[in-house]
Amino acid sequence: MPTRASLIRSLPEKAKRKSGQSFLTKHFNKIYPFVLHRSNLSSSASLSSSLSLSLSQNSNESSAVSDLCSDRGVTFSIQTVAPLKVRKEVHLVPILGKNVQHGQLGSDDHGGELKRCNWITKNSDKVYVQFHDESWGVPVYEDSQLFELLAMSAMLMDYNWTEILKRKQVLREVFCGFDANKVAKMDENLILDSVSNKALMLPESRIRCIVDNAKCILQVGRECGSFSNYVWEFVSFKPIINRYRHPRNVPLRSPKAETMSKDLLRRGFRFVGPVIVHSFMQAAGLSIDHLVDCYRFSECVKLSERPWRHV
Repeated sequence: MPTRASLIRSLPEKAKRKSGQSFLTKHFNKIYPFVLHRSNLSSSASLSSSLSLSLSQNSNESSAVSDLCSDRGVTFSIQTVAPLKVRKEVHLVPILGKNVQHGQLGSDDHGGELKRCNWITKNSDKVYVQFHDESWGVPVYEDSQLFELLAMSAMLMDYNWTEILKRKQVLREVFCGFDANKVAKMDENLILDSVSNKALMLPESRIRCIVDNAKCILQVGRECGSFSNYVWEFVSFKPIINRYRHPRNVPLRSPKAETMSKDLLRRGFRFVGPVIVHSFMQAAGLSIDHLVDCYRFSECVKLSERPWRHV
């Protein structure tokens, strides 16, 4: 019986490109709503290597991604930004206190449209817009909130931010408000009950990963004083303020994320490759990646200027 790889190799070149584009678009849209376009042949080899590397630092994250990228001969580049799919409106329970009054999303004091990052469009789901307006890029210092964001960022391997945010309240209920002490004590019965939770819809491997990471967080707390102290030390206790003007300038990973990823893996954490860690750093305000013309950029910069505080 022919293998999947041999079937793909037997396809016409045009079909191979279409297959590769569909696969990469599915995975990259989970983190950023980028559209992938074909690039010239001279850059295809280096780009394929780069994309494969960015998604395969943790063998648990993407051994399948690496194989498929190799088989399908990726020849795409990230060039533009497209909106996320339209979904039903669901109220978001913010990670931090509100910075925008509910009901005022999308307009300023003068009734005009607020300027947001380009990946937020009129078709973006309300839960995603609210996350952008209230939480994304806001410095987070509490251990439980950092644990929550790390867990949600790891879910980007399977879902996009909108889908994850809609499950946030369920995640909090199942994982005890992301109290690492309680999550680390989840026994086999609780784990299996969580697997059967239809509202959560997480595979057993992912649930066990969150439980294992909670144990690692407790160990980090014993060594470094707190998980917050540990992660903020990677940025010298001050958010990295980037000044990106275009979505194409925003990277999927960074040197700081790679450094943190390596240390997390060394300590036994799972699903913490550099792409996931970079998404975590953006969400937790360790790296402020709002575009400079987004109204949230200046607000998050002001928050970042406060002295580092351990909660």
